[in-house]
Amino acid sequence: MDWFAARDWRPAPFQREAWRRYLAGESGLLVTPTGSGKTLAALGGPLLQALKLGDAAVRARRGVPAPPRLRLLWITPLRALATDTVRAMQVPIDGLGVPWTVAMRTGDASARDRRLARKGLSDVLVTTPESFALMLSYPDAGELLAGVRGVVVDEWHELLGNKRGVLLQLCLARLRAIAPEAPIWGLSATLGNLEQARAVLLPHAPNAAIVSAPRPRRMTVETLLPQAGERFPWAGHLGLSQLGRVAEVLQRARSSLLFTNTRAQAELWYRALQAVWLDDPATLALHHGSLDASLRGAAEAGLRDGSVRCVVATSSLDLGVDFPAVDQVLQVGSPKGMARLMQRGGRARHRPGEAGQVVGVPTHALELAEYAAARVALAHGHVESRPPPLMPLDVLAQHCVTLALGGGFEPDALLREVRGTHAYADLPDVAWQAVLDFIVRGGSALEHYPDFRRVLRDEDGIYRVHDRRIAFRHRLSIGTITSDGSVQVRYMKGGFLGSVEEAFVGRLRPRDRFQFAGRTLELVQLRDMTAYVRIAKRADGRVPRWQGGSLPMSSELGAQVEAILAGPPASPEMRALAPLLQLQSRLSALPSPATLLAEAVKSRQGWHLFLFPFAGRAVHEGLAALLALRWAREAPNTFGWAVSDYGLVLTAQAEAWPDPELLARLLSPEGLMDDLRHGVNLAELARRQFREVARVAGLLPPSLPGRAARSLRQLQASSGLLFDVLRQHDPGHVLLAQAERQVLEVQLEVRHLHAVLQRCRERTLDLHRPSSLTPLAFPLWADSIRGQLSTEDWRTRVARAAAQLERRHAPRA
Repeated sequence: MDWFAARDWRPAPFQREAWRRYLAGESGLLVTPTGSGKTLAALGGPLLQALKLGDAAVRARRGVPAPPRLRLLWITPLRALATDTVRAMQVPIDGLGVPWTVAMRTGDASARDRRLARKGLSDVLVTTPESFALMLSYPDAGELLAGVRGVVVDEWHELLGNKRGVLLQLCLARLRAIAPEAPIWGLSATLGNLEQARAVLLPHAPNAAIVSAPRPRRMTVETLLPQAGERFPWAGHLGLSQLGRVAEVLQRARSSLLFTNTRAQAELWYRALQAVWLDDPATLALHHGSLDASLRGAAEAGLRDGSVRCVVATSSLDLGVDFPAVDQVLQVGSPKGMARLMQRGGRARHRPGEAGQVVGVPTHALELAEYAAARVALAHGHVESRPPPLMPLDVLAQHCVTLALGGGFEPDALLREVRGTHAYADLPDVAWQAVLDFIVRGGSALEHYPDFRRVLRDEDGIYRVHDRRIAFRHRLSIGTITSDGSVQVRYMKGGFLGSVEEAFVGRLRPRDRFQFAGRTLELVQLRDMTAYVRIAKRADGRVPRWQGGSLPMSSELGAQVEAILAGPPASPEMRALAPLLQLQSRLSALPSPATLLAEAVKSRQGWHLFLFPFAGRAVHEGLAALLALRWAREAPNTFGWAVSDYGLVLTAQAEAWPDPELLARLLSPEGLMDDLRHGVNLAELARRQFREVARVAGLLPPSLPGRAARSLRQLQASSGLLFDVLRQHDPGHVLLAQAERQVLEVQLEVRHLHAVLQRCRERTLDLHRPSSLTPLAFPLWADSIRGQLSTEDWRTRVARAAAQLERRHAPRA
């Protein structure tokens, strides 16, 4: 405690509890807000244990010690977060005089850190799930991990709901077999399913403690509102009309983080701010996941030392990177979820006892309601759950090959270990045998090809990898992160800027300009998956678009938005939105939790049915396909559709006016799966999904170092060929079933879709035929015409349509 007293600090009760439980050998889940001191809460127990066991005295007596064994394994989801964690750890380690060596084992680790980690010469190892799995692929993994006294999984909420978390579950099960006494602690932000999060991380300790701070960190939300009489866009995604107000807010604080929801939006906002930035241009920086690590590192260092006043960022800075100097956070566009809002808001005043602050920057009128709803949800402590995946067999196949490479495994013993995880607790014997068959011979259709026979069962019954080429390729492909083909961006004279997607660069010709890394670049040539560029003389150019750019709104926030639209205008945002809602009410009706709002409108594009379940973009996509199929059965027609987080629009080419009885039949939950299989091309969706599954399972090995990288088109062709071969000659193959299941569970969210159909049945249908598009319908209509042929720019057409609607329905004097 002297070290705390010297800094005028007092340990918080939750920190003391975490230390006490760790020293007692307990595992647990630590749930505290960002900036409350959870790193010290997790590190304090291992440090006190080291002092108690006399690590420091033993080292001092020996002078130059023998190589230390790994004591603490710290797992983090981000490489950037690993660097920051090492820096934060070193302060108390040095202050308490514990002679521990801290190393990193990530893709960004130095040669020194890699050497320390590989030879077991560090006491503390900070690593990622992928690098942890890579450790297990070496035969000496058991020896290196046998001395582990504790494990910390940082930002567990970021891993819980995806395959990276499943891979970590398997790796921790192996660690428990090697070091069964080592306590495991997870660090997490608040979740809607905390008990399930504990059960997934700690299946061996179902009654483990959930330790949390007694009071949540305060968070304030301020929204930049339009002025009275100011025309605010009805739809849009960039928010650059707010540039002047944002610049004023940035000037009032010493340092700021400005978050956007997409990398393209970050590039555009960075360039826009450059044009109005009053300070030294070096005090404005850009940060997103496609930029080179050196550029990201420079932005992070500038925030720490105060040389950078504002960083425009995406989710690349969402997680627990420690920037105590940041005074405020701005969020451009709706945060789309409470967890994201709390995480980003927590970046401001990242110090114990300080309140977080978010300045919301709505990009169009309806996002005012989303900020008002977020403030209400924040006050009530509502936050999203993150359901964990169950039985992804591609991840299990990868893990089995990893262990076969790391000295081998006995199948019955490994099966018991695997069933000890949450993800595979109910793994059937037949699925386990299918996985073993796959890693040994690839399945019946691929067994004659040597590349797919990766694992051998030796005479002693142990499964091992003997081929050095297979071992090399497998280690290169460990992990579950898959992405579309990317192209490196380099200057002609050297210097790496980052990467953009192949689909974008493939449409460019030499001398075309594009915006990237805060610069306007001119493409010189595209060669070997590398775009060679130079600085352009003109400042205009296209902005790259990255897949997965639009964040879907969570169902929790969607429900709150629906409720707040039906209530009185009690907040500044809703008072600013009141004229638009009055127009919506006058033309049609306002949505409410008790009703299902539907609007039927005729336009030059056809007959439109607008439906507003407020269930999120992914569910609406499946719902639109389902309704189009069912309606076409009732009356032959041609349908197109568009979706948003609020609802969907079906556009019929022939006359089609729905009635309540028809809508009731269309929205029935009965026959959902059969209709989805007919209305959605599941085979084609599964074909696309198969590329990810095959890559994780090891059917699509990575490009080898020193050889030209394979393009996205080549990968798609390879996976498509494998998919067709398996469907024809081995239709029961384990990976085919996995791909189809992922389409249903992840892309179409079938369970959620079924629940939405049930909820629609329980609501009162509120069907209207407004004389024109309503404010709620307009954004959907705008998206539905995006793909139509026209000699006008899409934004020009939308802006003109919005202006016409506003003039038509403006209040008369």
